[in-house]
Amino acid sequence: MTRGAGCFRVPTLDSTECDLEKGLEMRKWVLSGILNTEESYLSHLEALLLPMKPLKAAATTSQPVLTVAQIETIFFKVPELYEIHKEFYDGLLPRVQQWSHHQRVGDLFQKLASQLGVYRAFVDNYELAVETAEKCCQANTQFAEISENLKVRSPKDCKDQTGKNSLEALLYKPVDRVTRSTLVLHDLLKHTPTSHPDHALLQDALRISQNFLSSINEETTPRRQSMTVKKGENRQLLRDSFMVELVEGARKLRHVFLFTDLLLCAKLKKQIGGKSQQYDSKWYIPLTELTFQGPEETEPLAIPQVPDEELDVMKVKISHLRSEIQREKRANKGSKVIDRLRKKLSEQESLLLLTSPSLPIRVYNKNGKGYSFLISSDYERAEWKELIKEQQKKCVKTSSLTSMELQMLTSSCVKLQTVHHIPLSINKEEDESSGLCGFLNVIVHSASGLKQSLNLYCTLEVDSFGFFASKAKTRVYRYTTEPKWNEEFEIDLEGSQTLRLLCYEKCYNKTKQNKEDGEGSDRIMGKGQIPLDPQTLQGKDWQRTVIPMNGIEVKLSIKFTSREFSLKRMPSRKPMGVFGVKISTVTRRERSKVPYIVRQCLEEIERRGMEEVGIYRVSGVATDIQALKTAFDTNNKDVSVMMSEMDVNAIAGTLKLYFRELPEPLFTDDLYPNFAGGITLSDSVAKESCMLNLLLSLPEPNLVTFLFLLDHMKRVAEKECVNKMSLHNLATVFGPTLLRPSEKDSKIPANPTQPISMGDSWSLEVMAQVQVLLYFLQLETIPTPDSKRQSILFSTEV
Repeated sequence: MTRGAGCFRVPTLDSTECDLEKGLEMRKWVLSGILNTEESYLSHLEALLLPMKPLKAAATTSQPVLTVAQIETIFFKVPELYEIHKEFYDGLLPRVQQWSHHQRVGDLFQKLASQLGVYRAFVDNYELAVETAEKCCQANTQFAEISENLKVRSPKDCKDQTGKNSLEALLYKPVDRVTRSTLVLHDLLKHTPTSHPDHALLQDALRISQNFLSSINEETTPRRQSMTVKKGENRQLLRDSFMVELVEGARKLRHVFLFTDLLLCAKLKKQIGGKSQQYDSKWYIPLTELTFQGPEETEPLAIPQVPDEELDVMKVKISHLRSEIQREKRANKGSKVIDRLRKKLSEQESLLLLTSPSLPIRVYNKNGKGYSFLISSDYERAEWKELIKEQQKKCVKTSSLTSMELQMLTSSCVKLQTVHHIPLSINKEEDESSGLCGFLNVIVHSASGLKQSLNLYCTLEVDSFGFFASKAKTRVYRYTTEPKWNEEFEIDLEGSQTLRLLCYEKCYNKTKQNKEDGEGSDRIMGKGQIPLDPQTLQGKDWQRTVIPMNGIEVKLSIKFTSREFSLKRMPSRKPMGVFGVKISTVTRRERSKVPYIVRQCLEEIERRGMEEVGIYRVSGVATDIQALKTAFDTNNKDVSVMMSEMDVNAIAGTLKLYFRELPEPLFTDDLYPNFAGGITLSDSVAKESCMLNLLLSLPEPNLVTFLFLLDHMKRVAEKECVNKMSLHNLATVFGPTLLRPSEKDSKIPANPTQPISMGDSWSLEVMAQVQVLLYFLQLETIPTPDSKRQSILFSTEV
């Protein structure tokens, strides 16, 4: 959410100069600004309430201006909002006047946040209130006069003591106020030391506000834009975004503008000689003529896919360049060097922006001509479609533009746009968060608020390198109004800032399939998102939260483990277990060449998981994985029966967990630096000699287990056309698990509460681990002395 005009913004200080004393002084600055905006807000609410009393009094007379029902609809919850903010203002004013650095205000903000439910009621009623007011103005000239001339008391130091505002503008004030509520909390928290008693209270208030905002932002942002941005009498901008258009098989970057009456696709012109930004229009469709369903004979859309390997190469380059820029900044090198690096970074990020999205959204005009966009997430695709369909219900007039009108509209886009920059890190603020890196555990508990019994499941999306991808999916809960999934997932975060949740109705009736955009038949019932805030997630405890969406509420618990903690391999405390126990100890105890757990898991996956889409990549249910772990650790005789009844993704997850929890990686701590160095050799003959010699230097149980697993992964990749798991995808999943060293003291930051950013060395190291495994997966054969491999793999002891 962006800062709007009129929102109080504190002066920023250079972090090197800003000691604790100055930081505490800034708290007073921030609070003084909050007091000023609260005073202004209260005067707007007072102006709204002023006509309410006489209107109510007149409602019971023989000549009412409005009915009681109309008054209650138009001024719904305004008196309550006034009382809440009056109490807050009266509590804050004396504390700021009697200021000291020990002064506490956190309780006031926490209480204010706890009363946001009143805003939910106000926002839900807002459209009806405005609609009722408009109808009343048309029907009653006296009320129309009143609603256009509401007097607002100005600040004390202003010469003009009153200003006129319309009823519609004043009714929008609470909507606007609540969408900015997190900004002041961010500013205040920024200048509140963690040792201050207010810190925890403000964090709690911020968490409540953010969760609340995520549920209403989608509704209010387009409306705010339409009220503040005017172009002509009827046309207003609802939303705009940079998107990838598919033109004759080629990907093109476009800026798409949705107005109240049409959809405009424009291309950003290259800027020459300091000229300001300009657009060229490519096409437009009036909303009355736009449809998502094309002609019957429309062929499925052929989307040119960029191999994952190429996308990863771009990510490696981006990580390298970000690291270099930070290093140059710390060394205070010249701006020319940094500018050159920034240019390279911009090129790589732009390329990634163009090549990553792969979900289609297609729009057609009345003649059946189609236009195709590619989007990175189902969430974003649903947002666009919902907004367009909602606006189409209100749109009655077909807008045909002359070439001159189209040119004027396209020129106005420069001023109207809300998204000003291509979403690259180069355009971000210096102090903007680079996101979280590590593991996010999410438990999807249950959903409530459904009006009818449905077959429901949820998916989870997180962002990485600026794009969202689906990371987990719950099972389908059959025919219920209160699904209780209680499923836990572990999601790998790569510079992630937002968690999104989508709730789907599963459609089993194949005849009702939705063919739009090549989408599946399942219908999105609701969607919501929560920010992944480092400050609120740095504790190790689970945090419960609720995501509201379209009247449905989904309950979640989340817990974050930062990258440096997840890098530590912890030896088992159980003497007879298999998890966290050296592989040599397990194979010696079992008198086997390959641990029993590895053989059992691979056998079950080969029996029924080879065609499972995303096998090894899709997260299994954590409770099932823990049950299998316990069964293997206690040598449970029924483990094979348990496995046959479990989802195959849980078995894949158990196998990955086993390798991740080995006290020493399969490729060993001693040899790891040599593997990481060998993969960088440019001479292919030298590289093969080095890598094979290193592999054959592994202890026998490690080598045999790896070769056993390697053969299995190659068989999985043979079914890539069905399971979507290429050799590269498998290397991405297993590389860090098999190679990550157990000790990383030199790489672990001194302050473990600081999340590692994408620019740090871990991402490059993970990429190297992926490359090592991919190298062995791509070798046709791995020669071993005296056909040792054959005798090992087909030994009866395996």
